[in-house]
Amino acid sequence: MRLMKVILVLVLFLGLTACTTSKFKTYNGPEVTQVIVEKSTRKMWLMHNREVLKQYDIHLGFAPRGHKTEEGDGKTPEGTYIIDRRNPNSRFHLSLGIDYPNAEDIAQARARGVSPGGDIFIHGRPKPWRNGEDDWTWGCIAVTDAEMEDIYAMVQNGTPITILP
Repeated sequence: MRLMKVILVLVLFLGLTACTTSKFKTYNGPEVTQVIVEKSTRKMWLMHNREVLKQYDIHLGFAPRGHKTEEGDGKTPEGTYIIDRRNPNSRFHLSLGIDYPNAEDIAQARARGVSPGGDIFIHGRPKPWRNGEDDWTWGCIAVTDAEMEDIYAMVQNGTPITILP
């Protein structure tokens, strides 16, 4: 009888843990040494040196051509930046911050008398944009929520990101 109770408790516990899902995954593979984004093809690659670990289809800012030069322009920046922060409570599921604007971006914006903007992230897609159509962000890089869970687990702060035209 006691053995039966132990088995039932174990089965119940395993059943409950199988039903829970978490947006926080673990990753034990090769280190992501660089993220590469190619705006023209709407692709992003997670790299380990020269090896592609993962490839994703992406969505960009609502005005995707050209480098971000000021707040509100709807462009995704171009150049090499660093993943510098994580937001586990993002309204876009999960997000990884990109250290835009850098010193050069700030100087160029100031010379024109405008704000360079900021808060550029890689993030998931909320329900209104889950149909996968169009570029819709304010300059961020968007992937599906499931993809963002993998990216969040794989990419660490300090990882360089190169965003190509």
